[in-house]
Amino acid sequence: MNNKLHPIQQSILDLLKENYDEPLTYREMQDLLGVSSTSVVAHHIQQLEKRGYLKRNPSNTKDYQILADNPEKTIAYINLYGLAQCGPNGSTLDGNPIDRIRISSRLLSFPIDEAFMVKAKGNSMAPKINDGDLVIAKKTQVADNGDIVVCVNKGQALIKKINKDSKDIILTSINPEFEPFVARTDSFKIEGVVKSIISYKV
Repeated sequence: MNNKLHPIQQSILDLLKENYDEPLTYREMQDLLGVSSTSVVAHHIQQLEKRGYLKRNPSNTKDYQILADNPEKTIAYINLYGLAQCGPNGSTLDGNPIDRIRISSRLLSFPIDEAFMVKAKGNSMAPKINDGDLVIAKKTQVADNGDIVVCVNKGQALIKKINKDSKDIILTSINPEFEPFVARTDSFKIEGVVKSIISYKV
């Protein structure tokens, strides 16, 4: 297979890297590249995505990740962890994965090496997340208010909605049968922000 990029694709990658903090519009890239239309730009960006050099948020063309130095494979494997127990350091991700799930990297809007999966347990996050669903999260230790996170609290791995105020971190379930509670800050840790859900039920 010939992995050499088309000259326009290489130029687009260079422009994206140079303007990462203030992303260019397709029209601006068209002018800088000297091509005939924005559709030419769009075509080559799609090819970069297909070949694993670029990953975009489909709902926001200015939100992208450049993977030029290490193109992703079309199909990759994500570690799947259970929520029954944490690893030796109080982390879901320190434990041994219970499986490795094959997935198309194009389904994610972020680099696949930042992804992990957990198998949901219980119905506290129903109807959005049900018992047995596979939850894809992006590894991070920070989250915004309202994000659904995979976290550890008092040694227990959880999937909860997070809200922070000046004093406390409040963990909330979607199912109204479960009361919100305050996280214990000395043992609380965010493992990742939930990005996608694969429903167990057909």
